[in-house]
Amino acid sequence: MTTRETDITKQLSYLKLPYIRENHATCAQTAAQKQWTHLHYLAELVRGEADMRRDRTIQRRIRSARFSVIKTLDQFNWSWPKTINRAQVQNLFHLKFIEDKSNVVFIGGVGLGKTHLATALGYQACLKGHTVLFISAIETINNLYSAQQADRLKQELKKYLKPALLILDELGYLPIDKIGADLLFQVISQRYEQGAIIITTNRVFKDWPQIFNNDNMLTSALLDRLLHHIEAAVVVEGKSYRMKDVVKE
Repeated sequence: MTTRETDITKQLSYLKLPYIRENHATCAQTAAQKQWTHLHYLAELVRGEADMRRDRTIQRRIRSARFSVIKTLDQFNWSWPKTINRAQVQNLFHLKFIEDKSNVVFIGGVGLGKTHLATALGYQACLKGHTVLFISAIETINNLYSAQQADRLKQELKKYLKPALLILDELGYLPIDKIGADLLFQVISQRYEQGAIIITTNRVFKDWPQIFNNDNMLTSALLDRLLHHIEAAVVVEGKSYRMKDVVKE
């Protein structure tokens, strides 16, 4: 490597242009062979750098979203649920509800793909430049409760208010006491008209007081905020997909 090449490599490292640093020499050979103009050569390097930076940004968003498993819409088995509005779900993947700061609720029993669809929407949102947080309702409550005990609730709440899309998974699968209900209400009420929410739940709306410690007033206030700007309430019915291969004796 010549002194000039060494200097260029150092300067590109300083400028944090890793793609150009690693590929400028190879690209120069290609440019010479194909008789590219200087502008064409520069454009190829800049395009590669931009693509690498874009891909890294997407991967950071995906990691920050904390998906347990990556799921896509293409992987969803539409033939399994007995009832699901396919057109309604597919329309959600335009992600307009995120721009509108609206909400989506997936309602149905266990093993019907609610979490799959919520995750796929979150993943698509990451690809399209939105920040996302995927977390179970119970983990959210536990985290907020611990923060409250440590006198840092305000800071902890910011984690749930900052993302463009918050996905609260498995609401209603475990009982929530009054403290937990109050904490979750803070998240939903403070995101009202400020950011989109996706909720997966096994309970229809009329049964939600049972989730929130039979507090009808709090549940009514929560649903009022959640449903005021709801994009879709997707009902999924059928038998658990995870149990399809279980042989009954």
